[in-house]
Amino acid sequence: MRPIFLTALLFPALLAADLPDPPVTLERLQAIQDAVRDLLPAARPAVVAILTGDGTASGVIIDKSGLVLTAAHVAETPGRELRVVLEDGRRVTGTTLGLDKTTDAALLQLNDTKRDWPHAAVSRRVIEAQPGEWCFALGHPGGFDKARGVVLRVGRIIRQTANSLQTDCVLMGGDSGGPLFNLKGEVIGIHSQIWEKRDENMHVSMAPFLRAWDEMKSSLVIRTWGTGSGGYLGLAADVNPDTELLEVLEVLAGSPSEKAGVLPGESILALDGEPLGGLSHLSNAVKLRAAGDQVRLRLKKGGQEREVSVTLGHRPKEEG
Repeated sequence: MRPIFLTALLFPALLAADLPDPPVTLERLQAIQDAVRDLLPAARPAVVAILTGDGTASGVIIDKSGLVLTAAHVAETPGRELRVVLEDGRRVTGTTLGLDKTTDAALLQLNDTKRDWPHAAVSRRVIEAQPGEWCFALGHPGGFDKARGVVLRVGRIIRQTANSLQTDCVLMGGDSGGPLFNLKGEVIGIHSQIWEKRDENMHVSMAPFLRAWDEMKSSLVIRTWGTGSGGYLGLAADVNPDTELLEVLEVLAGSPSEKAGVLPGESILALDGEPLGGLSHLSNAVKLRAAGDQVRLRLKKGGQEREVSVTLGHRPKEEG
């Protein structure tokens, strides 16, 4: 029997509750081990350590010109020159580009753009990163250590929102900005918030990067996706404590929701087929879309379900 070299890292992840995954067997663990072992040689060279001056962080190169994804709290501001450590210990420099402070996403460009840099693929199928999916985290916890190399942690996705992923992958200081991979070898997230509880670590999903790619490459700083940006439904909702469903409390007069026939008292089950985890999930999902986009809402009331199409409007400007 082949040794399960990931077992010590995998079994803590199995304690996560309510994940829609089949029972984990030895054969399943071996399959995950084989998948990660096959993907690791290509993924590791793309992962870098970033020296921030007062600490260390991580990042991942995602194209041959040396474009790096990392966290906004690592980059801090556009135009900042940082030292970057490659897998073999060589040090190069990079310059921060734009960042999205609302979601903690940022870009950094390695200064030598003529070299063909090792790089990882980015997943553009954001909605596929669902709870229960196996994934693995790479990074440089505690800083770069050539003898140790990049550190691997395996786990599963606990929760998905419009802009983030929550996993039970173990993270530590120095991992911030590093990549989260799916079992296809694609980057699906960037480590953002590291918590003491193993299953509360948060990662920026690829959605903010894909949404603001041009802006961030142009070194812009995004500070809000609120009023004046994103789509607009025109309803008030909250989770009903009895049903634990997101219930419509009010539909604003003249709003896109009223025009589509959404009614107070209905529960919103899904948006474009994606189940909603709460009000913030709905809000973020709408902000990802532009005015004029059409979304499908799955509604429920009194045991009856129906689906309506809503054409999102422009967010009204705040007065004052």
